[in-house]
Amino acid sequence: MERVSSKHGPRLDEGMKQEVRGNIQGIAGSRAEEWKTPEPAGEDQPEVSRVPNADASADLSRFGTFIGLSSMPGDREALRRGAETLGAPDDVLDDLDRLPEGVVYHTVTEIWAALGRGSAERRPH
Repeated sequence: MERVSSKHGPRLDEGMKQEVRGNIQGIAGSRAEEWKTPEPAGEDQPEVSRVPNADASADLSRFGTFIGLSSMPGDREALRRGAETLGAPDDVLDDLDRLPEGVVYHTVTEIWAALGRGSAERRPH
């Protein structure tokens, strides 16, 4: 019986090692089978988001960056002063100006709900 080496050369070994690296280490996107890869949205179809209400969450998050914790609990004037200090854009300041006078808010979600953009678990006092 003739013995034949089943080893590959170092270059081929390294290439084969790189091919299976994603499978071994769990790196996403490694040699995915074509049928498992989702197709992109067509030209006449909206872009799909994995996060429900992503735009609303982004808007609330953006709004909240200009509401200082030192302003809460606070009324419309205190919230506006804090937002001005944080360099809030005009649209955020306009939203704060729309809040009813004399109401004290404890959280950003209470303010957001008072603007009619969502619900708050706690209502302002």
